Amino acid sequence: MTLPIIQRTSVLGMPVHLSEDYIGWLCDRIETKQGTTVVTINAEMAVQGEQDPKLEQTLRGADLVVPDGAGVVLYLKAQGYRQRRCPGIELAESMLAELPRRQWKAWFYGGSPGISQKAAAILTGRYPGLEFAGVNHGFLDEAAMDQQQRELAARQPEVILVGLGVPRQEYWIEAHRHLCPKSLWIGVGGSFDIWSGTKERAPKWFCDNNLEWLYRLYQEPWRWRRMLALPYFVWRSLLEWFKS
Repeated sequence: MTLPIIQRTSVLGMPVHLSEDYIGWLCDRIETKQGTTVVTINAEMAVQGEQDPKLEQTLRGADLVVPDGAGVVLYLKAQGYRQRRCPGIELAESMLAELPRRQWKAWFYGGSPGISQKAAAILTGRYPGLEFAGVNHGFLDEAAMDQQQRELAARQPEVILVGLGVPRQEYWIEAHRHLCPKSLWIGVGGSFDIWSGTKERAPKWFCDNNLEWLYRLYQEPWRWRRMLALPYFVWRSLLEWFKS
């Protein structure tokens, strides 16, 4: 079997890995029991990583950094790379779809109480045979958190999805990946909300035209301050383009 090619480059100095088949590569990592952490990066996160040494270190320590945001893909295009955008929610769901036939189990951690449980129930109906080793919301008290860690260490699920928001989920994964050193860990942001039906993902037209961020701002107007990173990212991208 020929493994998918993974090519490494950078966006604003942050690592990004390019491939046409991330799922094949990730499945091989699980098969060969190589622990893997995945980060899905967008323009906002690239800017944060450039300004925050802790996040930069976390990004550099990830085994796979996938270009999620449209801005990142456009940046790569300006550098001469032809890379399709890989939204984190699609990557994670494609991974979940692989689990039943491989007899692998998943673990969900994050979201408001009841949300990740509802998401797991809906996905189990969508992918018959999908099994969960555990499902927990993101507001565990200290005792429940200790219990979750013991259960993770005992059950060793193959795929662990953490939805605590950026960068909290990346820091949590970095601090706890030793509990399941052979597992695949992915930060999935608000995916549990979408899978559960609590929130809607942007319509296809927005996604196809790189405007998913605009629809998200419409849903969550409080994010406007964070979106100020986008003009800065464009400016930095233009500087990098003129340098190249």
